[in-house]
Amino acid sequence: MNEIQSKQFSRRDANPSTVRTLTILLAAPRGFCAGVDRAVQIVELALEKYGAPVYVRHEIVHNRYVVDSLREKGAIFVEELDEIPETEAPVVFSAHGVPKSVPENAEKRNMFFLDATCPLVSKVHVEAERHHKKGLEIILIGHAGHPEVVGTMGQLPEGVVKLIESVAQVETFRPQDPAKLAYITQTTLSVDDTQEIVDALRQRFPDIVGPHKEDICYATTNRQAAVKNIAPHCDRLIVVGAPNSSNSKRLVEVAIRAGCPHATLLQSADEIDWNDFRDVKTLGITAGASAPEILVDEMIGAFSKRFDTTVENVSTADENVAFKLPRQLRESD
Repeated sequence: MNEIQSKQFSRRDANPSTVRTLTILLAAPRGFCAGVDRAVQIVELALEKYGAPVYVRHEIVHNRYVVDSLREKGAIFVEELDEIPETEAPVVFSAHGVPKSVPENAEKRNMFFLDATCPLVSKVHVEAERHHKKGLEIILIGHAGHPEVVGTMGQLPEGVVKLIESVAQVETFRPQDPAKLAYITQTTLSVDDTQEIVDALRQRFPDIVGPHKEDICYATTNRQAAVKNIAPHCDRLIVVGAPNSSNSKRLVEVAIRAGCPHATLLQSADEIDWNDFRDVKTLGITAGASAPEILVDEMIGAFSKRFDTTVENVSTADENVAFKLPRQLRESD
C-alpha cells in the first residue's frame, strides 16, 4: 500500500481488557470530486447572490446529506421544469447533465438557468455531437435510466445513440454499418467492466472510434484504484455514499472483486448494523464522489466509540483538479 499516515483513537474510559482493537484503512482519494464541488458551490453561491429560493432540477448530486443541507438553505428540488412556477429565481441543472430539450424549454419560458453539468460530462456530450456530424453510429456504454445517460442520449435525436450495458449486449448488437461506429461512455462506470465491453466492441468492430482520452473521469478512476489498494487487507469495507450514486455502487463491486470478503454501501453512521462488525479487525472506509467528508468523519467517530481505533490514511494519488464556475457567479453585481 502507498503513503500511510496513522492516527490513534483510544478508549481511555473503558477497560482495556474488554475493548477490541480496530485498524481503519482510509482510502484516498475519496469523497467530493471537482465536478461535485463545483455543482454544490453553484447552488450555494446562487443562494448567496440571488437569495432563496433557488430551484434545482433533479438532485444536484446523488447524496441525501448534501441535498438536505441545500434544501435547508433555500434550494427547492424538482424533477422537471414544469413543476416550477413562473419565477425570476435561478434554476440550476444538476451535475449529471440534462438532455438538450431541458435548456431549450427553459429558454422558451424565459427562465434564468445555471448549468452545473460536470465539465467531464459535457466533454462526452461534445464527443457525441462530433461523431454524429461525421456520420458515425454512436454506442453509449452506461446504465439505463441513470440521469447522466439520459442527458447524454438526449444530446442527439431520439434513437441516434444506442445504449450498451454489458458484453452480452455487444454480441447481439447489429450496427447499420460496422465501418461507421463510435463509442462513448458514462463517466462513473467500473473501469474494469467498461474495459471488458470496449475490448469486446473492438474485437467485433475493429474500426470503431473511441474517445481520444477515456470518458471515465479521473475521480472515478482514482477512487476505484484506491479501493483496490486497500481491499485485500480488509475484513470489511464501507463505501460512504447514496444508493442511487453510480460511482459509489461501483466502489462496492470493486472492493469485493479486489479481495475484500464483505463490502457495503452506507449513507451514514446511523445505518451501521453493529452485528456485522463484531469480529472485524481491519476495516476499509472510502466515500463516493458525491459524499462529503463530514460523513466519513462521523463513520470513523462511530467506530472509535466502540473500538480502540487506529486510522491509517492510505493514499494512492493526489488530486488538484478544479473547474471554473459559471460566468454569472464569477461576475460582481
